[in-house]
Amino acid sequence: MADPKYQEWANGPKIVAIGGGTGLSTMLRGLKLHTRRLTAIVTVADDGGGSGVLREDLGMPPPGDIRHCMEALANAEPVMSQLLRYRFPDGSGRLTGQSFGNLILAALNGIYPSFDQAVARMSEVLAITGRVLPVTNENVQLEATFENGTSVVGESKIFHFKKEQDCRIQSVRLLPERPAALPAALEAIADAELILLGPGSLYTSVIPNLLVEGISEAVCRSKAVKMYICNIMTQDGETEGMTASEHVAALLQHSGPGLVDLCLCNSAPVRPGLVERYREEDAAPIVVDREAIEALGVEVVTRPVSSETSDYARHSVKRLADAVMDIYRQRASTKIF
Repeated sequence: MADPKYQEWANGPKIVAIGGGTGLSTMLRGLKLHTRRLTAIVTVADDGGGSGVLREDLGMPPPGDIRHCMEALANAEPVMSQLLRYRFPDGSGRLTGQSFGNLILAALNGIYPSFDQAVARMSEVLAITGRVLPVTNENVQLEATFENGTSVVGESKIFHFKKEQDCRIQSVRLLPERPAALPAALEAIADAELILLGPGSLYTSVIPNLLVEGISEAVCRSKAVKMYICNIMTQDGETEGMTASEHVAALLQHSGPGLVDLCLCNSAPVRPGLVERYREEDAAPIVVDREAIEALGVEVVTRPVSSETSDYARHSVKRLADAVMDIYRQRASTKIF
């Protein structure tokens, strides 16, 4: 007789998580314990670090965010996990700081005809739970326009440019605009029972996915439970001074009404020592202005989802996944699939 817990996991909800960076991979680590029917749709706008080097040298999409998600979902042997995380030390020339996992994905990209096929083959090697999909196979750049009318091209340049301009980001766009979405990504969204946006950098990890042709429209059309996972802290060089409602407004500005039903915000206090450290970096706990969020047509749900042990103000793997699943179970009965 099959284990009831296995059956519950095997037949868990079809979840699509959209984003990039460490925030998305943190959430995936927790969600994979609740369902195997999990799809991560990941931005490919990164052009910094080791990913930027491979992108420049090989003309391939950046592998870093994709690799982080595959690591989070992997069920590989410990040695393989160590290999994925290994970074070449200083003095390694062009390989300095490069992740071995990025190089594996680059090699597979050379073997297979498209980046998504390379990702699929690496996913098989790592025996990941669920799927990881690049949002598009196209070579895209991110352009940010600021409130003073200036603009900069390149995801890695936005932080310093914003500090120099000393004003907020007004909008972002992809170059070329509206690149074709990976068909599998659109199919996953159409089939989803729960769609999650974030957590992660608002303008450089979450919103770029919504600028790919058909993605935001597919999310808006979906009858799934749709939730934005708000960050715990503002982000230096990107969202300084922005409240939770301003995060939601930016998402809607770059997509359309009906993108999300709920906004999940952290209710646990950030430890005093951490607050002081973040203040030195022009970052602070995000103010949850409930009435302003609800005025945008989005319900606010608060849960204690921050980590109690991390040296940073970040989401807890377990707390966040448990909160997401609890909210889904409460809300799913009101949705028609």
